[in-house]
Amino acid sequence: MIHHARYTGLLDRYRDRLPLSDDTRLISLGEGATPLIRLQNLPKKLGRKVEIYAKYEGLNPTGSFKDRGMTMAVTKAVEEGSKAIICASTGNTSAAAAAYAARAGITAFVIIPDGKIAMGKLAQAMMYGAKIMQIRGNFDDGMRLVKEVANHAPVAIVNSVNPYRLQGQKTAAFEIIEELGRAPDYHCLPVGNAGNITAHWIGYCEYIASPDDHVTGACDFGDGKSPYAGGSITGKRPKMLGYQATGSAPFMRGEMIDNPETVATAIRIGHPQSWDRAWKVVEESGGWFAEVSDEEILAAQRLLTQHEGVFCEPASAASLAGLINDLNAGKIEDGSSIVLTLTGNGLKDPDTAIGQCNGEMPGVEKATMVTVDADLESVRNAITGFMD
Repeated sequence: MIHHARYTGLLDRYRDRLPLSDDTRLISLGEGATPLIRLQNLPKKLGRKVEIYAKYEGLNPTGSFKDRGMTMAVTKAVEEGSKAIICASTGNTSAAAAAYAARAGITAFVIIPDGKIAMGKLAQAMMYGAKIMQIRGNFDDGMRLVKEVANHAPVAIVNSVNPYRLQGQKTAAFEIIEELGRAPDYHCLPVGNAGNITAHWIGYCEYIASPDDHVTGACDFGDGKSPYAGGSITGKRPKMLGYQATGSAPFMRGEMIDNPETVATAIRIGHPQSWDRAWKVVEESGGWFAEVSDEEILAAQRLLTQHEGVFCEPASAASLAGLINDLNAGKIEDGSSIVLTLTGNGLKDPDTAIGQCNGEMPGVEKATMVTVDADLESVRNAITGFMD
């Protein structure tokens, strides 16, 4: 019988590249090690000779990339003696915070915008036992309140303003390099609070650097010199491409915006907390920001689901929508290797998916679903009808 070592989570796997001691109690749910799926059909459909890989973060324990940062943030909060954590959230952060707080045996307080959160994400936070406050405002209002509360109460903030969040999230870049044997030419991500694009860049930089090298101006640790760098297996870094929804695109406007709106609730953020760092990432990598419409986002979600069998939430599909636009514009050359980060599982937002399939959106074909009697002839007739 072949015995394989049991995977125990990204903190244990990358302990020597993270701010952890040998004695640190790790709060883990086995996150990380998500699949890097080579997309086989979309390049042909798009008529381009490129390699496209999808890093499917929706297969983390709570269904999003937030678990990478949350395992690190909650581990450090517990190590530092915190009995409670707090976050503002459009949904995924609240789910992850609540889950890891439950795992650690501490309390999670979450602030969410009333009526502006996908039901799948709200259900998670509720079931994990979070103390939930719905505010009459948006995510940015919630983030302001979280900071104010933390100044007056013994709670640890676990939003991406917490640098440990980015340290956990950088491990996705490690996994990509290890699986490909190199960094991709381009890495495409949806951008809301901008912590994830920052974290990936930190990871890419650390994996090619020696401890004495300048890592990146975007890195919070070591004044641009990372104590976790070294042992590189690649000599290159990707161009980082960040895509925002048109109704929630402060990087494209060049300034913070109030009252952002988009169907992609996870990136409905007008005041990104990693504003300065994300600009540095784009500058240092030679990448760019771009915007995509809600219609393009949902079309990309359907393309990915129906042609590759990968179901992501709308915000995740912004990365594919933006890539399609840039490929069509000739900004990305043939022969390129490209990684898309799919930040969350499609099951996070079933209402939007069902709404599309029910024909509630202009230009979207209604799903092929009929109701028939429970007998063989009726089912045969239905199958014949589908095939015609």
